[in-house]
Amino acid sequence: MTTATPTVGAGAQATGATTTASRVRKRLNSRTATVVSIVIAVLWTVPTFGLFISSFRPEDQIKTTGWWTAFTDPQFTLENYQQVLFGSGSSGRLISYFINSLAITIPSVLFPIAFASLAAYALAWINFRGRDWLYIAIFALQIVPLQMALVPLLKFFSTGVTIAGVQVLPAWNLVDEQKFAQVWFAHTCFALPFAVFLLHNFISQLPGDLMEAARVDGASHPRIFRTIVLPLITPALAAFGIFQFLWVWNDLLVALIFAGGGNETAPLTVRLAELAGSRGNEWQRLTAGAFVSIVVPLIVFLSLQRYFVRGLLAGSVKG
Repeated sequence: MTTATPTVGAGAQATGATTTASRVRKRLNSRTATVVSIVIAVLWTVPTFGLFISSFRPEDQIKTTGWWTAFTDPQFTLENYQQVLFGSGSSGRLISYFINSLAITIPSVLFPIAFASLAAYALAWINFRGRDWLYIAIFALQIVPLQMALVPLLKFFSTGVTIAGVQVLPAWNLVDEQKFAQVWFAHTCFALPFAVFLLHNFISQLPGDLMEAARVDGASHPRIFRTIVLPLITPALAAFGIFQFLWVWNDLLVALIFAGGGNETAPLTVRLAELAGSRGNEWQRLTAGAFVSIVVPLIVFLSLQRYFVRGLLAGSVKG
């Protein structure tokens, strides 16, 4: 009698949870929820659509009328993009900064993914002393403000590391395009705590029987990671990749500090800030430059969106 009561209670609790989940799912799939979702999507998209239309309008039109008048008086030109991307002077040559942004962003996404996936696998499936404390320390690093690390990192790059009067690590002393390495290092350091946390939650929920079967067949940890774990954690990798790409692509502070504002290393965000400051009244160029800056993140997000939700839910449920 005493053993049956918890079983019945657990079954009733599971049934209640299932009923609640079914009710919530039914409401989210209703016609009202669909209409509300469409309205929110339209309201969210209108500013971007207006920016897109404005970027093709002539200067006299964009300064005198709203973008919606393009439907009644359509006048479009590619001169805005020509001036911004390839034009000479202080208002052009955005294409070189666009390339700099790609050179900064792609390695700054790949490096954290590579290091974090290896660390997450080790923390999840390799037993060693202090593993739990190490994971807690990595998790705690997420609350450290990025701004607190800027000065120590900059000092590390410029003077190296000295302990008790002995220089342990020399200064980097990088110039021109070599400064890209400083930005990659900084973004990798800032991204690793969250990346390890996210990927660890996903990897730790993989079936233990699968890992054990691979070990019985003689597979080593590198082989298990390469042939079993990597294909299964693709959603989590894509989710983190989207977050990291958007963060690095839109970053201004880190790139400006560690890469400088020169033409050789400055990203697109630095150039857009200069245009907003020096060419704030030339709206036709600002709209074209702004749309150039958002088109790549849009492509990345839309191409990986099918993995996005699955990656965000990594480790949230079992079974």
